[in-house]
Amino acid sequence: MTTTKKINANGTEISVLLQGNENDYICLTDIARFKDNQRTDYIIQNWMRARNTIEYLGVWEQLHNPNFNPIEFDGFRNQSGLNSFSLTPKELDWHV
Repeated sequence: MTTTKKINANGTEISVLLQGNENDYICLTDIARFKDNQRTDYIIQNWMRARNTIEYLGVWEQLHNPNFNPIEFDGFRNQSGLNSFSLTPKELDWHV
């Protein structure tokens, strides 16, 4: 059974999708809204191009995604942090 709950972090209400197992999800858009209420998409896109974020996503995918392609991921990791690098959630979903 899936339920959505709200938590309050420093005055910001954040949605958490609880699925009753270890696959709960927290809303990144709600977190980004704390930084800039009007441009949450840019906040998330900038977060996703950071090298530390890419490294974290790679580790998470290795642990949880049996179809993870580490060779293709190396291309993302090598480009991450560069001014020319951008990655959106839609692109990430397509590649890994």
